[in-house]
Amino acid sequence: VPKELIPSDPRFGVGPSLIPIEAVENLAKTGTELLGTSHRKEKVRKVVQEMQEGLKTYFKLPADYEVVIGNGGATMLWDMIGLGMIEKSPYHFVCGEFSDKWFRANKNIPWLNPEAKKVEFGEGINPEAKSGYDFIACTLNETSTGVMLTELPDVDKNTILSIDATSGAGQIKIDFKKSDLYYFSPQKVFASEGGFYVAIFSPKAVERAQKIQKDAGRFIPESFKWSHAIENSRQNQTYNTPAISTIFLLNEQVKLMNKLGEDKVIQEAKKKAELMYGWAEKKSYLNPFIKEAKFRSQADAAIVTGK
Repeated sequence: VPKELIPSDPRFGVGPSLIPIEAVENLAKTGTELLGTSHRKEKVRKVVQEMQEGLKTYFKLPADYEVVIGNGGATMLWDMIGLGMIEKSPYHFVCGEFSDKWFRANKNIPWLNPEAKKVEFGEGINPEAKSGYDFIACTLNETSTGVMLTELPDVDKNTILSIDATSGAGQIKIDFKKSDLYYFSPQKVFASEGGFYVAIFSPKAVERAQKIQKDAGRFIPESFKWSHAIENSRQNQTYNTPAISTIFLLNEQVKLMNKLGEDKVIQEAKKKAELMYGWAEKKSYLNPFIKEAKFRSQADAAIVTGK
């Protein structure tokens, strides 16, 4: 590969995103204030609070929505959600490897009856309201295929609409009034590290989690109980000890993104995506993997060889 085509930063790729060196330097400047101390200390909780409030500002969340945080990435949440958020019948919209894994995670829980609508890899799919199901599962941005959803349905008061937003959160806009449980890991757009989750709850989702936990016949491991996550998040902390560096780096990125605002960040994302897709379309040996342009992700572009 010619040297001029090799990225100057070797971390360039579709996996964990680049962590700005300035953020790492800012972390180092905290010295003994944060790292190696309790996550329940006031100085750490202030960083958590700033991050939570920053996300509320960035996403322009309704006043009664909550930013719930905890350890374990979005993959772990598939089990946590299945055990503590779904009553019986989830309906999944599957368009790639990760959305299919979420569906299969729910199939492993014996008291759930999951169903799915699947499309071929490379095709997009928007979720729909489905009668007879108490939970709708969809993926904002399917990392494995580079497809994003473009519309959200209106669901009734007895149905939770949940969105796995890991690789699209922050760069693909949604109407949060339609969402009940929107979650992501911060190692993508939010330029932090994995092993952590952010879950944005509507009041309806909080009520559902509390209702299921009162079901004496259902086993939920202590570390998977949403009540612990919600209660601790309201106090600007996690139920068990987190990696404080992950939270710090996430907060640094949230501050940067709030300086621009969501609309500007999305505008920049679209511009970068157009460069990638435009480059591929000009080459006789390349093509965007997603043929229907409206479903092409503005967060990660999938390019294939051949026509």
